[in-house]
Amino acid sequence: MLTLRFLELKDEATFLDSLEEDWEGFSYAHLYEPGMALATYLKKLEALRLGEDLKPGWVPATFLFAFVRQPDGSDRCVGRVSIRHRLLPGMEIVGGHIGYGVRPSERRKGYATEILGQSLSVAKMIGIEKAIVTCDDANLGSLRTIERNGGYLDETFPDPATGVLKRRYWIPL
Repeated sequence: MLTLRFLELKDEATFLDSLEEDWEGFSYAHLYEPGMALATYLKKLEALRLGEDLKPGWVPATFLFAFVRQPDGSDRCVGRVSIRHRLLPGMEIVGGHIGYGVRPSERRKGYATEILGQSLSVAKMIGIEKAIVTCDDANLGSLRTIERNGGYLDETFPDPATGVLKRRYWIPL
């Protein structure tokens, strides 16, 4: 069973282990810097959630990590989700409210569908009524995940910055 929750100090080993994988350009651990103490990183994530000391162009966002219980009773970090509390102009085009990622070694196990599904409940509690979720047009796994969670395609368009074809979905909450 997958649990979506805040990262805690007790998760340090599995979190650091997850960073060792090749995320293929995906920004998995926003604000984390190599060698940073986990307590410092947790403070940065909390400040981001509260909207404190935001970088220009950033908005308050909640970061939750996905864990799966292992046979030995430990929790393995298998992914994460970020939920932007509101959007600035441009974020409606690329990025949206919810961004998620699954650890490369844990893909194709249904975790992305669970992560997005659980994050929609959190987004609703934050006050989001219709979540925007975007993905690359070529990312069949992600577009299926979004559609399985009630997403309907709004538009397909080239990313203004990269030219990569993107899909924008709306998910009513």
